[in-house]
Amino acid sequence: MTPERVLRTYITLVVVSTGASSMIWGINTLFLLDAGLSIGQAFAANAFFTAGMVLFEIPTGVVADTVGRRTSYLLGTVTLIASTLLYLLLWQTHAPFMAWAVVSALLGLGFTFFSGATDAWLVDGLHATGYRGSLDEAFAKGQVAGGIAMMAGSIGGGLLAQVTNLGVPYVARAVLLVITFAVAWRAMHDIGFTPKPRVSVRAEMGGILRASLRHGLLNPPVRWLMLAGPFTAGASVYGFYAAQPYLLQLYGHADSYAIAGLSAGIVAGAQIAGGASASYIARIFRDRILTLVVAIATSGAVIALIGLVTSFWAALGLLMVWGTMFAAMSPVRQAYLNSHIPSAQRATVLSSDNLLGSAGGVVIQPALGRAADVWGYGPAYLLTAVIQLCALPFLGLARRERAASAVRENEKLTVPA
Repeated sequence: MTPERVLRTYITLVVVSTGASSMIWGINTLFLLDAGLSIGQAFAANAFFTAGMVLFEIPTGVVADTVGRRTSYLLGTVTLIASTLLYLLLWQTHAPFMAWAVVSALLGLGFTFFSGATDAWLVDGLHATGYRGSLDEAFAKGQVAGGIAMMAGSIGGGLLAQVTNLGVPYVARAVLLVITFAVAWRAMHDIGFTPKPRVSVRAEMGGILRASLRHGLLNPPVRWLMLAGPFTAGASVYGFYAAQPYLLQLYGHADSYAIAGLSAGIVAGAQIAGGASASYIARIFRDRILTLVVAIATSGAVIALIGLVTSFWAALGLLMVWGTMFAAMSPVRQAYLNSHIPSAQRATVLSSDNLLGSAGGVVIQPALGRAADVWGYGPAYLLTAVIQLCALPFLGLARRERAASAVRENEKLTVPA
């Protein structure tokens, strides 16, 4: 297999999975509110989704690092099909909150099977086939493709809900996930990775976890970037899902589901623009950490402005600017992490990084949802901006640690033999 084919397969997987998943992203908060949940309960349900990711990130990362990336991806697809149909059932029956909490955690389980495995599959395959390009560029291409799929899925889901009801996009999502499973079964095969013979599952998991800790939180170039993750991830998840009801409030029509889908489509368009600009940004700003600092500071200011404006169109434009900034820094962050992680622990360390981000969402989402219940969406967006900016000190430590590491390496080179 050639590097080009590996990249094409990765992009295909991104397109089919993102297209399927995003069918409900533009209307998910409205779906939860329509089922009888309050604003606080809706974001608490989302928090249980991220709690599920926290609980299952490491175990599913271990599955990807021992059994295989392909197996992990297929298990994720099956889990998402089942949990999506359960979500639909809860909506139809106006189920109590705890039922939403349990199924939301199962949705989180489904996505954890994807999280570390997909990126690890790409990086392993590119290395094994002699890829000579940059990881930034590879991840950016996947992000552009994912943005196009997200735009089609989220706008399509919103329009579908507008002409039918809020439940039909969930049916469409389940059908598309079945297609995703078929594509992955046929096209995704582990390359550059050999499953490990298992003697003791417990000992195997312990060894991988220790190694992933050594290459993750105990690895100075990676540690501070991972610890910044809870702030940026928690803020971004709330900022995206709160945009649906907030924009409808500014628009003045609470049942305009197509507008809610359009808001998610705007973010998808921003993702395309951000991904397309990632290679240019990498050439202009060689310092990846500095690039992240600028992007986080700028997008934090934009989030604050979203909370201050009272015009629907102004909020929509700012949402696109915020999405572009967030999308531009994602490939940079992915490339930085992958360049400091060995293949054997790649999926588990990436899952650990996702775990920390999800942990931030568990705390931040219900807190901001409650703030929106009490003070409104505008003040909650201002709090979101403050939370995101809390990531900056950690990135400052990452730059300082990297500079110290460079000094230590130079000292080694100048020591007489």
